[in-house]
Amino acid sequence: MHFLDGHLYPENQQTLIITAAPYAPSWVPADFPEDIPLTMEEQIQKAVDCYNAGATVLHLHVRELDGKGSKRLSKFNELIAGVRKAVPEMIIQVGGSISFAPESEGAAAKWLSDDTRHMLAELEPTPDQVTVTINTSQMNVVEHWEDADIRGTSMEDPEVYKAYKEMTVPAQPGWAEEHIRRLNKAGIQSAFQCYNINSFESVERLMRRGIYKGPLVMNWVAIGGGMDAPNIYSFANFVRAVPDGAVLTVESSMRNVLPVNMMGIAMGLHVRCGIEDNLWNQSRTAKLGTVAQVEQLVRIAREFGRPIATARQAREISKIGVFYETTEESLLANGFAANRNGAQQGYLRKAA
Repeated sequence: MHFLDGHLYPENQQTLIITAAPYAPSWVPADFPEDIPLTMEEQIQKAVDCYNAGATVLHLHVRELDGKGSKRLSKFNELIAGVRKAVPEMIIQVGGSISFAPESEGAAAKWLSDDTRHMLAELEPTPDQVTVTINTSQMNVVEHWEDADIRGTSMEDPEVYKAYKEMTVPAQPGWAEEHIRRLNKAGIQSAFQCYNINSFESVERLMRRGIYKGPLVMNWVAIGGGMDAPNIYSFANFVRAVPDGAVLTVESSMRNVLPVNMMGIAMGLHVRCGIEDNLWNQSRTAKLGTVAQVEQLVRIAREFGRPIATARQAREISKIGVFYETTEESLLANGFAANRNGAQQGYLRKAA
């Protein structure tokens, strides 16, 4: 991305899109009973509350009544339908893992099979986005957590902790290509989860080969454990590679969430929060629910002078429902240099 003079001024930035992640498949209801929704009515209401607080993207997972993350697509359909009715303009982003929570005590935390994840393209009502991971990676989400982060939670169980420590993201090239094709056919936008510069480069190659021809909407996932580190060096290296037409949301975990989001707000990028990512306030003196986290980001954004995107603005910025006819059109719309054509070597510098 180009950062010209004045890029830190709010009048030169997009309105801020806030993604809320309130369903938290890695936690059990006893970890935060005041904030983890359980019944379908509670899960729908949580979406409404996040929307009213200022979040215009809902990162969606589903729970069963017993508190476990649901792997039933019928439950996803039910929640999507309920959210659509309650807050019709909110962008619904289904988590592509479906639910990585262990199904039983001592079981591994793992993503579901390729075929099961492909079925997200068959959800009805159709979500706006499904998150798509690129390149198989370690996903040791606990690597940079501190002991105090999990005190009093289910993660104190050594078997549960180990399950998340050993978790991997399966995202081989063949699976990714087929998954993107199915989502394209269903009119669902791929929201790419980029764990480092390597996964971003693979997304770019998929676009250059015409497998994905749509707006480049993605998260920079800075949670460590096989993914990027939440520091300014990793951040700058990643952002420098991103084309100007992309919509980039920053994402981290535990008490790194707020400072990473503050950097994102200052730089004109977009942010994500919620108890899926973090349970605590910055002093770790109390747990902080998803709605409170959204409200905190709204207050901070206002101090920066940056307006919060309405749902309509978020849809326009993310170009929900837009797909391009050709690879060349897609590359141009997203701000990439053109593909090499014969002797043409592309462009040494993109137009600002």
